[in-house]
Amino acid sequence: MTQRHPFHNWIQLEQPRLGTRVTYASDDFFAAKERVIDASEPIFIDDKYDDNGKWMDGWESRRRRTPGHDFCVIRLGVPGVIRGFDIDTSHFTGNYPPQASIEACVSDADTPEDGWVELLAKTDLDGDAHHFLEISDENTWTHVRLNIFPDGGIARLRIYGEVRADFSGVDGFVDFAAVGNGGRAISCSDEHFGSMHNLNVPGRGVNMGDGWETARRRGPGNDWVIIALAHTGIIERVEVDTAHFKGNYPDRVSLEAGVFADDADAHADSSDWQTLLPESKLKMDQQHYFESLQAIGAVTHVRMSIYPDGGVSRLRLFGRVGGSDT
Repeated sequence: MTQRHPFHNWIQLEQPRLGTRVTYASDDFFAAKERVIDASEPIFIDDKYDDNGKWMDGWESRRRRTPGHDFCVIRLGVPGVIRGFDIDTSHFTGNYPPQASIEACVSDADTPEDGWVELLAKTDLDGDAHHFLEISDENTWTHVRLNIFPDGGIARLRIYGEVRADFSGVDGFVDFAAVGNGGRAISCSDEHFGSMHNLNVPGRGVNMGDGWETARRRGPGNDWVIIALAHTGIIERVEVDTAHFKGNYPDRVSLEAGVFADDADAHADSSDWQTLLPESKLKMDQQHYFESLQAIGAVTHVRMSIYPDGGVSRLRLFGRVGGSDT
């Protein structure tokens, strides 16, 4: 079941499939720095050891015997506005750092030396715990530096936020749903088996778990998901991909769209939704392309309804940049 947390409606900027990389660590003797942004949830294997000692699923430095502290640098694949962090010390008990802080900067370098700005002041940590920490900052950043005091292990660092792409001078089709452009799933009726945030990531789904899937509906109604577009635009082409969904794909799909000043206004029961794509049949494990869409002009949000339930791997919303804020 998809786990909800305080930043569930924001995207994970640290995802390696967005191009994010850990470019440097002051020390990663016990556990490789790259694991700190691994997409999987951290695990513990009781009897697993390597040449340096106990294998841990995260980033872990050796015991520091000199002054200073350890840190690692993460280069975001897509620059973003950061809304919050989860410093996850899962399975680290006698070897977690007592404190951490986080800085960010804007740079073209893999591992910048200058320009760091503090986003999170030194904060106390507990072992084997999630630490959800809200950030109030409207700047767009390219790098994050996680500082731990003085040493120890972090299982995962999740970086939640949004992408704000520059559409000035853009000519031609744009996927307004794509996370790399700033599209974001903001709400849905259900995501029991698969997260709504899988709908707009790069590439096709790798398996059935890499999509949005609802529980089996036993009552009336249907399931739905709402996407905030990366930019106001006129949608002219849609792709609904049911890759890997065979006995559990939706029977039909429809799309509605509208103009909303704020994400909070784009709720499922709003009377401002207009039909973009009437109910259309779907097939299993297949990419579906729809070009005969209703001409409703520039919109900011799209609601995809599936009938009655099931799984969709990807949703692509291609169109031209337009609207009053271009």
